Amino acid sequence: MARTPAPGTRDRILTTASRLFYEHGVRAVGMNQVITEAGTGKNLLYSHFPTKNDLVAAYLERARDIRSAQARRARDAADADPRAQLLALVEEVARRTARPDFRGCAFRNYLAEFPDDADLGAVDAPPTPAGVARDVLAGTHRELADLVAALGVADPDRLTEELWLVVDGLYLQAAYRDRVDARVGVEVATDLARRLVDERVS
Repeated sequence: MARTPAPGTRDRILTTASRLFYEHGVRAVGMNQVITEAGTGKNLLYSHFPTKNDLVAAYLERARDIRSAQARRARDAADADPRAQLLALVEEVARRTARPDFRGCAFRNYLAEFPDDADLGAVDAPPTPAGVARDVLAGTHRELADLVAALGVADPDRLTEELWLVVDGLYLQAAYRDRVDARVGVEVATDLARRLVDERVS
């Protein structure tokens, strides 16, 4: 008779894999390492995640849910006007990238590791890692664009792209700047975002 998995087994596997993938990169982490560090059997892991792609997609979906909750809290804490919410989103990214344990954006990291991955499978197929990563980034871009549109500025597309470049820059600098230097970059980026918005609104 097959053994019933202990409650929380899937979450334990995913928590372990998420840590390993984020700290070391997806390519560097094999399924055997996940099995060893999660303390689970091979058959049990594959019963939850039949392929490594399934596990990676679940890792990115979990990162998406965490990111969405962080953005929602930032917006909820800001005033209701779109200017305040735009700046709150940029400042939330800035705070995250300044953390000592920050290792880059999980979605950008994945797409940098696997730039040629296809993001579309069959309609009823499970989500692919590339599909999850691109969907998250596209959704974040739309969120910025919607808030910019609510400002009523003359050229919303340009302001959206300028703010998106600020966000990209925050993620990029965290990969190579030391923490003291990065804090200066964070301050500059948030000030730049504020100036870009205020120049268009005034």
